[in-house]
Amino acid sequence: MATDLPLPDFDQLSPGDLEHRVRALDRGQLERLLAHERDHADRPAVRALLENRMRQLDEGAERSPGGDAEQPPSGQAPPAGSPVSPDT
Repeated sequence: MATDLPLPDFDQLSPGDLEHRVRALDRGQLERLLAHERDHADRPAVRALLENRMRQLDEGAERSPGGDAEQPPSGQAPPAGSPVSPDT
């Protein structure tokens, strides 16, 4: 199930959110995500993103820390309110 995936919240992430997070994964982890994606939502943009990252690794790209896993998915407001007041 999704709890066994390298990114536990994978199914809820948009391609934009995944783009930075997958940079920290190795090829085996990417293959697991791709197999899961094909068997479940089968989102073309996510499949392409995972396949492109695997190709980059095959061509010598290094893994990087990727994005912060604690950031809220896109479309959600950050936990703090806006610093702008109604008076401005």
